[in-house]
Amino acid sequence: MKVLVFDVNETLLDLAALDGPFEAVFGSADVRREWFQQFLQSMLVSTITGPYVPFPRIARAALDTTARRHGRTLGDADAKSILARVRELPPHPDARPALERLRAAGFRLATLTNSTAEVAEDQLKHAGIRELFERVLSADEVQRLKPASEPYHMAAKALGVPVSELRLIAAHAWDIAGAIRAGCAGAFVAREGRVPDELFTLPDVSGPDLSSVADRVIAADAT
Repeated sequence: MKVLVFDVNETLLDLAALDGPFEAVFGSADVRREWFQQFLQSMLVSTITGPYVPFPRIARAALDTTARRHGRTLGDADAKSILARVRELPPHPDARPALERLRAAGFRLATLTNSTAEVAEDQLKHAGIRELFERVLSADEVQRLKPASEPYHMAAKALGVPVSELRLIAAHAWDIAGAIRAGCAGAFVAREGRVPDELFTLPDVSGPDLSSVADRVIAADAT
């Protein structure tokens, strides 16, 4: 039976809760998706080229870049009104039922996020699901962000299992690709019609939501 390690943002927690703050600051909730794409781009470039930049700094820099793209300079108050809400994201409705079903099936559950451990702890407590996980692990511990291999190997070591005994569950194709390249299994949550990246090895488990993914993980891995 594999140990299940969950990505946090978008996989368990709903970033759509930031639409209100983005609309208040930028006049359009659509800017939230633009910011997050810039965020991912900056994160990946930083991870590839170095030096290490913590996730919160990348989030703010991506917000400033997005603001400049819209012809404005973002003040600290406006930035805080958006970024502070990251610690208060609600869980997706399917998150708790799926997690409880997986625990009942005997799986060990942990999280592995690019956010700092402090932010992730706050997020999961606010979402009311912290007690479902035995560990909250952060890539910040190895100062290399996912999808680099170091965070996945760190998670395996922290949980006391070979990396081959981890299954990373995420709604991001790049995270699944990184996990599989590091030696983990993957399970892709295709939220909002996302699809896995066929340039890389595809996971053996995928589904449109966490509920269906939980069912397929139980069928594949439960003993």
